[in-house]
Amino acid sequence: MNPQHPAALSIAGSDPSGGAGIQMDLKTFAKTGVWGMAVITALTAQNAAKVKSSLPVEPEFVREQVTVVLEDMTPGAVKTGMLANSGIIQAVADTVPKNRPLVIDPVMVSTSGYRLLDDDSINSLIEQLISKAFLVTPNIPEAEILSGIKEISSEEDTKKAGEIILDLGAEYVLVKAGHLGGKTSEDLLISNNDVFKFSSVRYPYSVHGSGCAFSAAITGYLASGEDIVTSCKKAKALISNGIEHAFSGKGNIKMINP
Repeated sequence: MNPQHPAALSIAGSDPSGGAGIQMDLKTFAKTGVWGMAVITALTAQNAAKVKSSLPVEPEFVREQVTVVLEDMTPGAVKTGMLANSGIIQAVADTVPKNRPLVIDPVMVSTSGYRLLDDDSINSLIEQLISKAFLVTPNIPEAEILSGIKEISSEEDTKKAGEIILDLGAEYVLVKAGHLGGKTSEDLLISNNDVFKFSSVRYPYSVHGSGCAFSAAITGYLASGEDIVTSCKKAKALISNGIEHAFSGKGNIKMINP
């Protein structure tokens, strides 16, 4: 492998269905043309429709995974997903590169309602990682938790939530609008100076892993040297195509196919 080949690192939980988490991040990194590296924070028993249980990795082993992989390769960007608990969050905060874009996908609750992060850990996530983030990519329920807005139901609400999350220390916030209604899905990228909108057709079905893949695609394009707006635009196109061509298992929930 060419040592100059761009690489991206995902620090997240494992999804044995392959539809989200580390497995989806690595598939998406490959689609963006970067070498994918992965540090696993938790094992889960899940499929496209539900998370049955999860088993966090010991924080010191997470720390060791990050430290050892960075001895060999320095990623162009880093993404976090499911971090499980405060100990893991601290281990990640202590070890991620300080001079690379850090993309925080604040995974808190699964689509089926399984709680992936408790309240104390959410506070740790805000203080230890969101405060240092280049980009935070919450979906609507996550944006409601982080912003304290009880219900986000409009573009104006979405923008306000993003501004509140910016105040937590992030440089950019991309609020993923998949949970809102309407014929189009319109995600907002918010900074202290600008707001950018990325629109696509909204398909009439739920898709497992679309949020993970969107954040991973942005991370992959950032790792390739693209700027934030271009990275989001290219990621939106990639994920919209994956949602259009999503496929089903035995249940009603489709899996994204980036």
